[in-house]
Amino acid sequence: MAIDCLVLGAGQEVGKSCAVVTINGKRIMFDCGMHMGHLDHRRYPDFSLISSSDDSNGALDCVIITHFHLDHVGALPYFTEVRGYGGPIYMTYPTKALSPLMLEDYRKVMVERRGEEEQFTSDHIANCMKKVIAVDLKQTIQVDKDLQIRAYYAGHVLGAAMFYAKVGDTALVYTGDYNMTPDRHLGAAQIDRLQLDLLITESTYATTVRDSKYAREREFIQAVHKCVTGGGKVLIPTFALGRAQELCILLDDYWERMSIKVPIYFAAGLTIQANMYYKMLINWTSQKIKETYATHNPFNFKNVHKFERSMINDPGPCVLFATPGMISGGFSLEVFKHWAPSEKNLIMLPGYCVAGTVGHKLMSGKATSVDLDKDTRIDVRCKIHQLSFSPHTDSKGIMDLVRFLSPKHVILVHGEKPKMASLKAKIESELKIPSYVPCNNETVSVPSTHYLKADASSAFLRACSSPNFEFSKRHREEGENLGSEGTELNSRLQVNDERVNHGILILEGTKKVKLMHQDELPLLLGKEKHVIEYAYCSYTRLIEVEKNEDTSVTSATEMRSNLLRVLLSRLSREHQEETIQDFGEYIQVNSVQIRVCDKDSCPYRIKGSHENGPGSAFLCLSWSAGDEELAWNIIASIETPQPGHLLLGSERQ
Repeated sequence: MAIDCLVLGAGQEVGKSCAVVTINGKRIMFDCGMHMGHLDHRRYPDFSLISSSDDSNGALDCVIITHFHLDHVGALPYFTEVRGYGGPIYMTYPTKALSPLMLEDYRKVMVERRGEEEQFTSDHIANCMKKVIAVDLKQTIQVDKDLQIRAYYAGHVLGAAMFYAKVGDTALVYTGDYNMTPDRHLGAAQIDRLQLDLLITESTYATTVRDSKYAREREFIQAVHKCVTGGGKVLIPTFALGRAQELCILLDDYWERMSIKVPIYFAAGLTIQANMYYKMLINWTSQKIKETYATHNPFNFKNVHKFERSMINDPGPCVLFATPGMISGGFSLEVFKHWAPSEKNLIMLPGYCVAGTVGHKLMSGKATSVDLDKDTRIDVRCKIHQLSFSPHTDSKGIMDLVRFLSPKHVILVHGEKPKMASLKAKIESELKIPSYVPCNNETVSVPSTHYLKADASSAFLRACSSPNFEFSKRHREEGENLGSEGTELNSRLQVNDERVNHGILILEGTKKVKLMHQDELPLLLGKEKHVIEYAYCSYTRLIEVEKNEDTSVTSATEMRSNLLRVLLSRLSREHQEETIQDFGEYIQVNSVQIRVCDKDSCPYRIKGSHENGPGSAFLCLSWSAGDEELAWNIIASIETPQPGHLLLGSERQ
């Protein structure tokens, strides 16, 4: 079985996030966004790929929206009210409250001010929101008897959530946009350690590691203060929810401490409503704000005022927050047309801008002019300053999340192709997790998990509960000259109990799977147990024995003991990763048993081998098939002469 992920948006680009995932027969649409940089058919995902019959209801089991940004929710009213999807839609309570504001503001900008063709109406937005089922964080929702979902705190913006989905034994997480570090008004993303087949994660900043937040805040304040001190106007294009509140908290606090009298403005309407919701949804903000809210509400800005359109050409310095954030239209574009030609003024870009927007053109180089359309060109003489106050996580945060969750597969979306390819390579090289970077309208299939319930025999269960001791002797100091005068073989006993047992999985016809002890199989089959072993008798000359007038030749028993001790020392050095056990009469390395062979004619000895002589001996080895390579490595070591043989008996006088 497999998980199929059809990427309808944000494939190798930032914009119109939308992925349709099929898990064990269940189909989920994660996000339903629009592309802010396109006004043609590329604005929306290609919904025709979901179903050949245009029946969206029968093709999807549910839709999940991660947060209220238009590149994640902007196409939802079109999908439900124009395309006809009527199934369940899930999002958090703040997302349900704030999405209508974003959608209605967009509709007004595009239709009432720019005169474009209406894609959806105010009624469409209202009817769409009636279909939404709001969820709490960590609340497990049973969509149907097979599919369950759960939301986790994502940071990023108020109400943003990562979503966990599980069907049977198969599970995945779709992150949406998230932030792994807290800021002034939101906390960092939080998620349980889950067993996942697939992680679908954003990768907006796939190769960027951001510097200190405090350094960025200081640079932002200094640039704004310098501009207004010189009599200029500062335009900060930002989305109404998220960065606007973050930067307003920063500027309002600085203005208060420095007693600055230059006005700070919010563009009228949407952001005023947004601040009201922030006050209502205080439990979704950062821990610091929740702790101090009773005595100080940071969203009650003392130095921030409402801005009217008639004030655009008023003399004197000011700071203006205007939407949308990428200068893709709306009031921020209108103000840009008036303020960009003045050298005194400053355009401060605090976040990511997608390709096709004015903001992206300004970020791409020192633009002296910007073409808005074939008939309109704006001279750009003002200063352009770009700082990353983006609520997206950086590459370190993405790697931290992937490392923490350790999924079996990763799909990267919502990023730029070259940078995504670099992050993919890093995940695969450092974390050894297969990763994918699909383009729009491409499907990625990854294997899914399916567990079988198996009965276990009583013999197998008894074996599992019994101790599984393994004893081995290891030398404390590797490489010491063992056996030299005054030196004893210094070893320690190691005891391992891994409680690992070997069993056999049996499937009889249509019956249940059964797990049996390996000794039960011959009885079940009515056969005798057969064990295949290999044996070899190897000549060795590990020890030189010397004789003088006062010393007799070492006894055979002492010779055998010393030979095994020398061999144990060498094996401990050369095969440190193997389990080596000293049983006195023989040494065992995994299944390889090594004994001193006293037989004059051993059936496992090759004819014509060396004859026994002083210091030489034969060693008999036996092993199972699984350790054949190890056995021949040991044989090669035994038969290879070593410099500095151990001297037994008394030393030469």
